[in-house]
Amino acid sequence: MDDALLWQALLTMTTAAFTRPAYRIFCQIASGWILCPVRRTITGMMPTADPERKRPHDAFHYFFRDAAWKADRLWRSQTVPLIESLCPAQHPLTLLVDDTLVHKTGRQVEDAGVFRDPIRSTVRKIVYAFGLNVVLLCVCVRLPYVRQPLALPVNLRLYTKGGPSHVALAATMVRVLAQWLPDRHFKLIGDGAYASLAKAGLPRTHVTSRLRRDAAIFDLPPPRQPGQRGRPRKKGARLPTPPQIAAAAAPHQWRLTSVTLRDRTVERLLLTRVVLWYDVTADLPLLLVIVRDPKGHEHDDFFFTTDIHADPAAVASDYNNRWPIEVTFRDAKQVLTLQHPQSWRRCGPSRTVTVGFWLHSTVWLWFTRACADKPVWPDRPWYTNKCSPSFADALTALRAALWRERLSAITAAAPEFAKITATLVAALARAG
Repeated sequence: MDDALLWQALLTMTTAAFTRPAYRIFCQIASGWILCPVRRTITGMMPTADPERKRPHDAFHYFFRDAAWKADRLWRSQTVPLIESLCPAQHPLTLLVDDTLVHKTGRQVEDAGVFRDPIRSTVRKIVYAFGLNVVLLCVCVRLPYVRQPLALPVNLRLYTKGGPSHVALAATMVRVLAQWLPDRHFKLIGDGAYASLAKAGLPRTHVTSRLRRDAAIFDLPPPRQPGQRGRPRKKGARLPTPPQIAAAAAPHQWRLTSVTLRDRTVERLLLTRVVLWYDVTADLPLLLVIVRDPKGHEHDDFFFTTDIHADPAAVASDYNNRWPIEVTFRDAKQVLTLQHPQSWRRCGPSRTVTVGFWLHSTVWLWFTRACADKPVWPDRPWYTNKCSPSFADALTALRAALWRERLSAITAAAPEFAKITATLVAALARAG
């Protein structure tokens, strides 16, 4: 299939999410967002979205602000085929969850507020900024020609002060995904802020997260003795804190094994124990995994999983490999510039963010199908070690395909301009 037609086919999958007029506008906005060579405000995208100016300009603003469409339907139209094509059915799906701040400007932006900026804040100094606080759920995907795993967004929720917590929003998205994929099992990975998801009762889901260094952990409750009366114990004896357990462990209790740290394989010492973190996960048993650098260069790490039979090395690797969701945040903000569209009222702000993250997944889905046998990226003589395409490379390839299709009429009418057209396509593909 032609690359431009493949993009149109991916947009066609979303027809169930929109009314017929809204679907036409959505297709124009999606392509206009990709091709826009200037700042991606809604008016900035209009010349590439509707070059013949067949629609009034307020139709594009209305699409985000008031049009009748549901974000979950849009996510489902993409998520199910994405997972079916990229994630083997015999393995549990690895899900990543985290929240981020999408910066906005303006005196009245619906659902925006002042939140902690995780990028500019440090341990000693907290920086606050104005914007939208969103919780993103991603599926972790590995492609044979991409060195690091990808975090592809599959759902999103907007956090507002006074509304459901970040943890509650994340739990809702996992339950919705479980309804979309009734035959799949999940491994959910989040940082320490999402540790309480372990007691949320998520369907077919095991949770992996970080354990606090000062966590009050307990041994499992002792078995009930014959003839014992009264209510059975819910927890055993109080255990030392995780750092104290690590300090008191004998050398023979540690196991040296290989752990995947992003795209590297390193040697780590592992210590495991089944415990209760009663204040956070109630009476649910957890597998505590303590990770130590045998060279002593790094501090000990403390992770847990609700799958007490899991491989400890896999638990350590899974948590360390949650970094792709941070890469997704960077690509969506810096490459797709989802903070630029200026829609301020009602559903507008949240819907612009939804479409931006949806486009991130769709661009990668297009790239995996269009360039499966011939993954390409720009040749840079000063970057000879590059061996894997980035999101910017995938977006450039899609831009080139769409511009080539738009300029094909010129080449067909005047073949002598083919070389000039190719040069123009190459320049436009890198613009934006």
